[in-house]
Amino acid sequence: MISTEIIKVDPLNPQKQKIQHAAMVLKKGGLVIFPTETVYGIGANAQNADTLKRLYAIKKRPLDKPFSIHIARREDVESYARNIPAVAYRLMDKFWPGPLTLIFKAHTGTTVGLRFPDNAIAEALISEAAVPVVAPSANLSGNNSPQDFAEAIRDFKGVVELGLDAGKTKLGIESTIVDVSVQPPVILREGAIKEADIRDILRKKTVLFVCTGNSCRSVMAKFYLEKRLKDLGRDDVEVLSRGVMTAEGMSATQEVRQILLEEKIDASAHISRKVSADTIKKSDLILVMEKLHEEEIVRILPEARNKVFLLKEFAQLKDDDDLNIYDPIGKPEEDYRVTFAVIKEAVERMLKII
Repeated sequence: MISTEIIKVDPLNPQKQKIQHAAMVLKKGGLVIFPTETVYGIGANAQNADTLKRLYAIKKRPLDKPFSIHIARREDVESYARNIPAVAYRLMDKFWPGPLTLIFKAHTGTTVGLRFPDNAIAEALISEAAVPVVAPSANLSGNNSPQDFAEAIRDFKGVVELGLDAGKTKLGIESTIVDVSVQPPVILREGAIKEADIRDILRKKTVLFVCTGNSCRSVMAKFYLEKRLKDLGRDDVEVLSRGVMTAEGMSATQEVRQILLEEKIDASAHISRKVSADTIKKSDLILVMEKLHEEEIVRILPEARNKVFLLKEFAQLKDDDDLNIYDPIGKPEEDYRVTFAVIKEAVERMLKII
């Protein structure tokens, strides 16, 4: 038996000194019960083998059942995971921070579970500890997960060093677990997030069109593909457009708006945006207008190389040796129409593939 310290913490505005104290206990190898938005967990320093051994023992948890790591910043994912699929980024966009645990391929060659809890105490504690923190639910294996501190401390008083009492958790249901280390991803456990909401993300793909200024070619491609998908009754594709050198906030050119209106497409609400690493990561397929755009995408994110194609190349428009679709900006309206005709044919062909 050890002396378990219990500290009450404000769940909305956790006191800094209390968090610093708990973080130091974690760093030194102590076990700390703390709340997340789902249930209470037992935090431990994942780098301390002796502490992990203790944690398995007090929870009576099988040694072949690994612990997930809790993080306080989405950017930390890539410190632990590799070969992250686009759909995982879309799940993170939708549900993080929140009650979703994702299983990734790990740098070690195995897999790793990661969760980004939506709780002020958890976030502050993990950030302050500055070590990998595992936090399985504060219950004996097989028992119900604790929704409040009284339940959490019941079986562990005298075996953990510290408990942070913040009353009742917000959700009281464990996180949903999705394995994105396999394709297609597998829902391992339905928790606070419903299976139907996860499947809605899993069934969709994201197509990104990229040009230079995001006011002309990529706009025509995006809006035309969206129209054709709607015509076909398809809602399984999200379509984005970006530019590699754009000044954000510009509208589509007048010529583009007019040409699209003739197709009964209203592009008046379009606002130009610059391509980012985050957008590249969550896109399954990236279609560019010119080779220089492909080079810029790969410069921003080298691992995206295998999902970037020239639009004409992807659509198998190979009736000439030049697969670039050149920028009509500053040229007569007829040049815009010729460009749109090429984009339109390419989109029609790609509809049969995506």
